[in-house]
Amino acid sequence: MPSAIEWTDETWNPVTGCTRVSPGCDNCYMYALYPRLHAMGVPGYGPSPASVTPLPERLQVPFRWKKPRRIFVNSMSDLFHPDVPFEYILDVFLVMKAAASEHGHIFQVLTKRPGRAVAWWNTHNSLFPEGWPPNVWIGTSVENQKYAPRLTVLERLPAKTRFVSAEPLLERLDLTPWLERGVLQWVIVGGESGHGARPMDIEWAVHLKNQCDNLNVKFFLKQLGGVRKKRGGDAATIDGKTWVGIPDWE
Repeated sequence: MPSAIEWTDETWNPVTGCTRVSPGCDNCYMYALYPRLHAMGVPGYGPSPASVTPLPERLQVPFRWKKPRRIFVNSMSDLFHPDVPFEYILDVFLVMKAAASEHGHIFQVLTKRPGRAVAWWNTHNSLFPEGWPPNVWIGTSVENQKYAPRLTVLERLPAKTRFVSAEPLLERLDLTPWLERGVLQWVIVGGESGHGARPMDIEWAVHLKNQCDNLNVKFFLKQLGGVRKKRGGDAATIDGKTWVGIPDWE
């Protein structure tokens, strides 16, 4: 479905449900949206948001989109959650590879579990003789310095485009070691929004932007966050300008 997430065009959820794994998950929007979707009887949304459910009936959805677009995979889950079988992850990857070949889509996979992504790839890479599908971008979330080592794990994946989502950004981050090694081609930054949102200091975003500028890495300021609204779009500015860098794609 069309997405309100600024850095993508569509969301595709062949899996629903997730469990919290680190402080960035505390106010996860999935947990807020899930009960309403369940009450509406939307297929795939059972009684508990912590119930991880593969939905094979959704696998063919990307083939319906004829125009090339960026597709965020599992905005309501994590493809590499331990409860998603490796065989099903393979099914998702084969769809992404085929849909890119047929329609030119880009798939943006974001996980808080890069270690399981590495384990999956090490098990199944022989099925991809041409290597990691170039249309599949792989990223991980880093909300504070403690979880920056997720990027060291992400580095083990031979994707053409790797990215980090520093959202919700909870403290000042130094990503220089990974940027210098070429681990990342894209940095997304955002504050937390909604009830109980933890504040983001704009200086933290400026600090990350400067790191990206120094090493010619694309920088995307998604939102500034806030309790009443997320302050995205034209309201997300540094020095009066919006910063919406995205890696090149065909």
